[in-house]
Formats: sequence, structure tokens, C-alpha cells
Amino acid sequence: MEPVTKLTVGTPNEKQKLFLDCRKKYIAFGGARGGGKSWAVRAKAKLLALRYSGIRILILRRTLPELENNHIRFLRQELAGIASYSKTDKVFTFPNGSTISFGYCANDGDLDRYQGAEYDVIFLDEATQLKEEWIRRLTACLRGVNDFPKRVYFTCNPGGQGHGYIKRLFIDRRFEPGENPEEYVFIPARVTDNTALLKSQPDYLRQLEALPKRLREAWLEGKWNLFEGQFFEEFTDDPVHYSDRRFTHVIAPFDIPREWSVYRSYDFGYARPFSCAWWAVDFDGVAYRILELYGCTATPNEGVRWTPERQFAEIRRIEDTHPLLRGRDIQGVADPAIWDTSRGESIYETALHHRIFFTKGDNRRIPGWMQMHYRLTFDDEGYPMLYVFSTCRAFLRTIPLLLYSRTEPEDLDTAMEDHVADECRYFCMSRPIPPRKRDTGRLPADDPLNLLRGVGGRETNPLVGTKSFA
Repeated sequence: MEPVTKLTVGTPNEKQKLFLDCRKKYIAFGGARGGGKSWAVRAKAKLLALRYSGIRILILRRTLPELENNHIRFLRQELAGIASYSKTDKVFTFPNGSTISFGYCANDGDLDRYQGAEYDVIFLDEATQLKEEWIRRLTACLRGVNDFPKRVYFTCNPGGQGHGYIKRLFIDRRFEPGENPEEYVFIPARVTDNTALLKSQPDYLRQLEALPKRLREAWLEGKWNLFEGQFFEEFTDDPVHYSDRRFTHVIAPFDIPREWSVYRSYDFGYARPFSCAWWAVDFDGVAYRILELYGCTATPNEGVRWTPERQFAEIRRIEDTHPLLRGRDIQGVADPAIWDTSRGESIYETALHHRIFFTKGDNRRIPGWMQMHYRLTFDDEGYPMLYVFSTCRAFLRTIPLLLYSRTEPEDLDTAMEDHVADECRYFCMSRPIPPRKRDTGRLPADDPLNLLRGVGGRETNPLVGTKSFA
């Protein structure tokens, strides 16, 4: 009789137990560094493979070296004598016919290898490092005419190309048609839950605690509004009441004084979303994003196809009827590309049919981003030069998720949903401000900008004065 080889899984912590026991279809696990995600993936994959004869399991990460370092080298030891491993195919095969395959997806071309593939269980390890399109196409491989459980396990930390998709489903729980909320669950795990790691590496917690504030909040506390690589890292989207708005950019709507200037910024895109926003500027030069219109030009968006004609008709209607805009002299700024006539009538000419006027914006990218950074920066008293009404959903959804470009260090990743950001920088470049001094938050007394603010600067504005918001 051949000797029986036993599989030792180990003892999970409380959060890992929840992960191993969960039977939902879509399960996200993690949210912070050091939560024991890799161990949980390997343990769950082994248990499923042994329990269900012939089940097909896929473990996927962004690159092959990550698979080797985080999973394959451990499983080759843990499954020795239990399952055979093919180094060529990157597959463990169990005596009962079950398999654990390994895959990677670092670019669009890598998706071709999963064309027509079928899996019963898929683990997307560090799922936020994958594009939303990749995640959707990979999870489409979850199928098969058998009684095996059909599940997708996502392990994740804040940040990366898939941050917005994972956050929408599991943190914000904002579901689209066809997505059943009952099938989705998020199991948070932090380093403090991983007693095994803290015992073997007692300094790891102190290393996380020593990180800069924003990274510490993302990596240690698992905050999804902050993450590594965030382009506008100054931005904070925790909504607060208008009467207490220090160290926040998001405020509740309020009535705009008739004396304030109002601007309109616009970004049009062929076969991509357009973005239009209205801004109020107070006597101190502080900008408030008070209203926006966002939609898709070439494909249906919530049942509406936003042709240029429809866009400007709606913009005209809003400006004629909305209480914040009705009867105001509105100055418009837009991407110079809308004056292009190479395809026939320009987008700007279409706008003129509806009495919508624009001046050509300065579309230099890096200076534009710097102007946004300047305005988002807080002074020492907690005041920025840009606020956003809590009703501006497109801004609040897209701006926090933008990442730095991998090839242009000072630019953002243009593959992301950057249409709101483009329209914002046109506005900011139309009213440029100098860099803000972080030490005092105040400009020198002889700075030209103080001439715009008047004697006493910010305190001269009764709606923004520091005494009003003590």
C-alpha cells in the first residue's frame, strides 16, 4: 500500500476564515497591506480542488514573476506528493482530475490566451492592478455545465487601474443593470488581523505606521479614497456641511451671490464622453464647481445618445432655467479642438446655433495640471482655492481615480476616464493662480493676486472668511 500524503492547510485568522467559508459568487478580500491575502488564495484553491473532482481553477495576477513569487513556489512545496505540476503549462493536476492553472494579464494582447477558456473558480489576485475591461473579460470565462460552484475571488488593495471598478462594486456598492447586489461581498482585512505575519515580522506594522499620512491611510487603514499613484493626491472627497468645510473639497450646494462671476468649461470628444461644468468664482478668486453635465457622444449613456446638437440644446436649457444660472452672464472656455472644421461644421458652430459661446482654452497639459494642483492645495487653515458641490457626481467619481502616467512622470494616464479633468484644466488655465505657499498658506503682501482679493485677502469675503467657519 502506498503511503498517504496529508495536506496541511494551516490555521486561518478570523478574516481568513470568513473568506474560506464565504459562498457568495463574487468575493473581495483585503483592502490593506499585510492582510494575509496570498495565503487565503492558496488555501481556498487547494481545498476546492480536493473537494470537487474535476473542478477547473484559475489563479491570475498581472505578471508571471508575481505568480512565481507569491503562489507557485509555495504550492510546489505544499502540494508535493499530492498534485503534479507542469512547469510548461503552469498547471497543478490532482489525482481526482481537478486543476489549478496560473495565468497573467499585463496588456490587452494577453487576453487572447483566455479566448474560449472555461473555469469554475477564478482568483484575480491584486485585482485592482488590472484594467476594468480585463476584469470583465476574464470573469466572462466563469462558466461550465456542471454542478461545481461558480465563484470569482478578488484580492485587492486601494490603487491601480482597476481601483474604481472594485471600489464601485464592493466598497460603494453601486451596481449597474445585470449586477445582483446579493452576489457581492467584501471582507476587509488589515495587517492587524494577520497575527502570523506580525509574529514573524514584528517590524512590519511599525513600517506601515511610519509611512506618509496618505500612504499610511491607504496601506494600513485600507482607506479607498487614498492610494499610491493617485494623480490628484491633494483631493479629499469626504462630504461635509457647508458651514464646516476645512480640509475638504466637497461641500453642500448653496445659493451663489449674484455678484460672483460664473464660467462654463467644456470638453468634447469623438466616440468618448463629453464634460461640461459651471463654475462660480468669489471675490477672493476661489472657484466652486456648482453644476455639471456629463454624457457619451457616440454610444448610448443611460438611454441617451449625446450628439453635439443635443448637448448644446441641453446646455442652453440648463442656463435658461436653472436657479443658479438663470439670467447670468456666463463666460465659456473650451478645448481649441472644437473649432476644427476638417469634418464639416465645427463643434463650436453647432454651439453658436444655441447661443453658447466659448473662448479658446489653453490646452497645455502639464501647466494645466499644475494649476489644478495649486487650487486643490490646502493652506495652513484648511482652505483650498477650489471647491466642488456634492451634486457633481462625474467629478467626484473620476477625479480621485486618476493615476500618474507610466511614461510621462508629470502627466496623468490618458487611458483613464480623464474628460472631467481635461475640462477642469481649461477652466483653471483661464484663471491661473501662482503656487500656494504651504508653510503659511498666504501669498506675500505684494503679490499681484492680492490686488484681486482686496485689502485683507480672504477675510474680506463674508461667505469664505475664516471667522465665518471657525
